[in-house]
Amino acid sequence: MAKTPLAPPLSSSRLALVALLSATSVFFLWKSRRRLRVLLSPYSSMNPPKPSPRGKIIYASATGTSRSLAGRLSDCLRSHGLAFDLVDPRHYEPEDLPKEALVLIVASTWEEGRPPPDAQFLARWLAESAADFRVGSLLLAKCRFAVFGVGSKSYGDSFNAAAKDFSKWMTALGASEMTPVWVGDVDSGDVDEVFELWSRRIVALLKGEDLQKESGHSGSMVENIGFDESDEEVEEEVLEPVVVDMEDIAGKAPSRRSSVASTNGWENGVRDMVTPVIRVNLEKQGYKIIGSHSGVKLCRWTKSQLRGRGGCYKHSFYGIESHRCMEATPSLACANKCVFCWRHHTNPVGKSWRWKMDNPLEIVDVAIDEHTKMIKQMKGVPGVKPERLSEGLSPRHCALSLVGEPIMIKMLKPITQLYVSVDAATKDSLKAIDRPLFGDFWERFLDSLKALRDKEQRTVYRLTLVKGWNAEDVDAYANLLGVGKPDLVEIKGVTYCGSSATSKLTMDNVPWHSDVKAFSEALAMKSSGEYEVACEHAHSCCVLLAKVDKFKIKGEWYTWIDYERFNELVTSGKSFKTEDYMARTPSWAVYGAEEGGFDPDQSRYRKERRHGAASVQT
Repeated sequence: MAKTPLAPPLSSSRLALVALLSATSVFFLWKSRRRLRVLLSPYSSMNPPKPSPRGKIIYASATGTSRSLAGRLSDCLRSHGLAFDLVDPRHYEPEDLPKEALVLIVASTWEEGRPPPDAQFLARWLAESAADFRVGSLLLAKCRFAVFGVGSKSYGDSFNAAAKDFSKWMTALGASEMTPVWVGDVDSGDVDEVFELWSRRIVALLKGEDLQKESGHSGSMVENIGFDESDEEVEEEVLEPVVVDMEDIAGKAPSRRSSVASTNGWENGVRDMVTPVIRVNLEKQGYKIIGSHSGVKLCRWTKSQLRGRGGCYKHSFYGIESHRCMEATPSLACANKCVFCWRHHTNPVGKSWRWKMDNPLEIVDVAIDEHTKMIKQMKGVPGVKPERLSEGLSPRHCALSLVGEPIMIKMLKPITQLYVSVDAATKDSLKAIDRPLFGDFWERFLDSLKALRDKEQRTVYRLTLVKGWNAEDVDAYANLLGVGKPDLVEIKGVTYCGSSATSKLTMDNVPWHSDVKAFSEALAMKSSGEYEVACEHAHSCCVLLAKVDKFKIKGEWYTWIDYERFNELVTSGKSFKTEDYMARTPSWAVYGAEEGGFDPDQSRYRKERRHGAASVQT
C-alpha cells in the first residue's frame, strides 16, 4: 500500500519568522480597526453624536497674538449672546471634534509653514484623519467652522499656510466652512482691522443675518492681499482720494478706475520701499524718510548730550560725542523679525532688493540736512547749551544702526568701526530670537563673522542679552569669538520697548546691570586671557570686552577713537590698522570705576519715576 509522502519538517528559524509575521499582522489589523472604530463611533446608528451646546474658539498661537485675538472674539460673541468656549489646543482632545457644532480657529503660522508647537498635535490629527480613506468625508459633517490666519507676507509661499491647512483638513472631513479663510498680515499692520471685520461677519452669520449683498466678497478681501497689480477683477469704490498700497490695507485697494491709484509708489515697474502706511508709522516714531528707502532719526542720547546730561555708552567706550552723532540707515528694510525689535516691525522686511534705488550721494546729503534740521529744532529747549548746539550742527560720526545691518561686509572700504549683531550663540536660539526670513540664516551669520577676520580696522560683536532667551549660552558665545576674532565685544541688556502684537517680552526678560557684568566676566574668563572687561556704562546696562594685545598698553586701556588720525589715514590712501588710530580711555569709563561710565563733565539728571501700582515688582 502506497504511503503519502510527508512534508519536510520546518526549521526552527522558519517557524519563528512565521510566528513573528503573524503576530505583526494581527497587531496592525487590531490597531487599524481600533482607530477606525474610534473615529467612526460617533456615526454609528446606535450612538449618534450629541452636538456640543457651546461653540469652540481654538487658537494656535506662537507669540500670543492669536491667543489675544481669540480672546477678543470670545468677548465679542459673548456681547451678542453667543456662547463659545476659548480653547487652548494643548488641552483639547481632537477626537471630540465630531461632537462640535461650531468651531472658530484663529491660527498663526510658525516655522516652515507649520502651526505653532502648541497646536501641532491637533494639526497632525486632522491631517492624518483627512488622509485616511477609511475615515471618509463625513466625520465632521455636523460641524460648521471658520478660520482666521495671522502671518507675515515676508515668508512668501508659507504666508498663513497653517490657517489654510486647517481649512483644507476640516473641509476634507466634511465640515461646512461658514466663510472662506480670512488672513491678516502683521507686516502691513492691518491684523486688528481685518480681524474686526471678520469678527463682525462671523457674528452676522451666526445670527442668520442676510449677507447676500456681500456676495463674493467674504474672505476674498484678505485672500487677495498677494494678488498681482494686473488683476482686473478688484472693483471697489474709492472713498478718499489718497494714495494707498494694497499690502498696507489687506487688499482694500482703490478702484482701477481711480487715477490716484495708478502710481501708488510705482515707477517704471519698480515700487518704493516705503509705502504710505509704513511712512506714517515710521514718521510717528520720529523718523525722517529720505527718498524711497532711507531714513534718519534723532537719538535720545543726542538730545541728552546737547543738554549736558551725558552721552550714550559709545561715548564712554570710544569717545563718540553723542551730540555730534547722526543715526541713520541707507535701507529701512530688514531680513529679520527680532523679538526685541524696538520698531515693533513697522519697517519693511524682505530677502532681496525689489525696490527703487536712490542715488547714494543724495542719501548722504539729505540725511545730513535732515539731521541738522532736527538739531536746530532743539534751540530754545530748556537746558540745551549753545556751544553743544553749535557743535551738533557739524556731525562727525554716523551710526548706521537704525534698522538691522544694511551692509555688504566684504565690499566695505575702511570705516571707523564695523559691527555684526550676535543675537544668539546657537542655531536654534538665533532662529527663535531673530525669526529670520532666510532658510540658511545660520550659514549667512557664520559667513558674516568670518568676514570680520579679514578687516584691518576695528571690528565689534554686538550682543543683546535677553533673559530666558540667550543669556545662558556663555560657552557657545565663547566658541563664536574664535570664528570672527573681533577686536571688541559689546554686551548689552535688552531694552524693554513694551509688548506688541509681534513681541511678548516683559520686564522679566530685561537683565540687571549686575547680570550683564556677571555674563561679561564669565565670557572673558572663557577666552583664556584673550579678552578682558575694559569699560562699562551702567546707565545702558552695557559692558565692553577688548582684546588685551591690541588695546591694553602698559596697564592702560586704549579703546577710544582718534578721529583726526583716522581721517588722515583714510586720506593718505595707505593701508592702516586698528592700532594706528587708538586713543587712551579716560579713567571714569574704565570697568569698575566709581562713575560707572558716566562722564564727570556732564550733569547727571535723574527722573522722578512714579509708576504706582503699575510698577514692576522685583
